[in-house]
Amino acid sequence: MSDKNNKIPFNEDNYTHNIERNNERKLDRRGFMKTLVGAAGVFAVSSLPWGAVAAKELMGLGEKEYPHKKITDVSKLPIGDAVEFKFPGDHDDAILIRLSENKYVAYQNACTHLRCPVFWVKEQGEMICPCHHGKFDVETGSPTAGPPRRPLPEIQIKVENGAIFAVRVKRYEA
Repeated sequence: MSDKNNKIPFNEDNYTHNIERNNERKLDRRGFMKTLVGAAGVFAVSSLPWGAVAAKELMGLGEKEYPHKKITDVSKLPIGDAVEFKFPGDHDDAILIRLSENKYVAYQNACTHLRCPVFWVKEQGEMICPCHHGKFDVETGSPTAGPPRRPLPEIQIKVENGAIFAVRVKRYEA
């Protein structure tokens, strides 16, 4: 055996090494406390009347209005039919359903259970997630069967000059 293999790989002995480790733990605790104080600050601000709105926006729960996006023309969507579209972003799947002459509903159509796509089944009058047999009430977006517990996020729409526009996503607070 050579002398190199018998040497301790670091200069400090175990006592000194453990002291350094304790200092690392203190830094972790300090960082944790800073995070805790920051979170308490957000909740404190949210208890003020104007602060609640600010806190919701910070936490992404507010109803944000996006640039209005044309979905389709009224004349191209027969009663009972649906059309898929993207809103608010290019990767956010959504669905618009025409329930009657002047009644439309729109939702983000990723199931609130595991984000599988939700489909409109006209014959059954239901919105269905085929992954785990989830069903949603077309009028409200609320789950009616299967594992989903939260409603589908509603997209508020506006009909103007014969066209249907997506305006904002209504968030649900859990």
